[in-house]
Amino acid sequence: MFLLVVGVLVTLLLLVLIAIFYSWRPPTFDLAGAHILITGGSSGIGKFVAIRAASMGAKVTLVARNVERLEAAKSEVEAVARQQVEIVAVDVCKNFPDVEKAINMAVERQGPVDVLVNSAGLSTSAVFEDTEPEEFERLMQINYLGSVYPTKCVVASMKERQKGRIVFVSSQAGQAGIYGFSAYSSSKFALHGLAQVLQMELLPYNVYVSVSCPPDTDTPGFRKEVEQQLEVTKLISNTSGVFTAENVAETIIDGLRRGDYHIWNGLEGWMLAQLTAGMSPVHRLESALVQILSMSVLRAVCLFYISQFNRVIRRHKTKTD
Repeated sequence: MFLLVVGVLVTLLLLVLIAIFYSWRPPTFDLAGAHILITGGSSGIGKFVAIRAASMGAKVTLVARNVERLEAAKSEVEAVARQQVEIVAVDVCKNFPDVEKAINMAVERQGPVDVLVNSAGLSTSAVFEDTEPEEFERLMQINYLGSVYPTKCVVASMKERQKGRIVFVSSQAGQAGIYGFSAYSSSKFALHGLAQVLQMELLPYNVYVSVSCPPDTDTPGFRKEVEQQLEVTKLISNTSGVFTAENVAETIIDGLRRGDYHIWNGLEGWMLAQLTAGMSPVHRLESALVQILSMSVLRAVCLFYISQFNRVIRRHKTKTD
């Protein structure tokens, strides 16, 4: 009798979850003819998001600081996608009126922004006591305000048209604090708080927010970062491997089209997305079930990772003492 009652309750729970998720499920977003604006679009993940989007028929605007690199990226995207690409040169984190003017220029050329991908970012590596206060300010300005300013410029239009997607490119270091990333991790963690608020505020307007948390990704910025990265940071970061920018861009495009809140890469990325879900939304039934039924197991795996990281840190201290 007891097992029958449990079975009935579990069945009812599954039916309720299925009903909820079918009612919450975002509509698939068609990129054909949509205007997608990509910050940090002159290289790395942003450039490959542009290639994929343009290949699917989207109208692409690349935004970055350096005009020469923008021109090179524009030529590369157009050569692959055989579609004209617009570029706008502006520093997205310095002065909001300048960012607003630049995005208004993009809107005049290609129409309202339907998809915003906030891909501009920077990483540095140093232990907390060796990180100058100015470095915390600089990374918060680039990684956080560099996403706030462009988003401020497009939200009103998206709400008015009841249509839009906004993607914040965070990092696995924005889900779990990593040795040597006190300035970087904190700036990427901030994006999650912003994204959770925005997804609540924009949901009634059919505008969906996504957060991509890629692992180490083979980009020009990452290769430069590795040159000055601390040894311990390298050892810990290497546990997730290095992904290609093409792979990360593909998951971003697929995720934003589905309206997924969490966008991840690899097994560790999937695990972190479940473990750090907290009060964030979930639009996949299977993810909700995993988070409900397997959290204790995933937490145990997480504790194992932490123990291994701590061992690396202690070994390094012994080695350098």
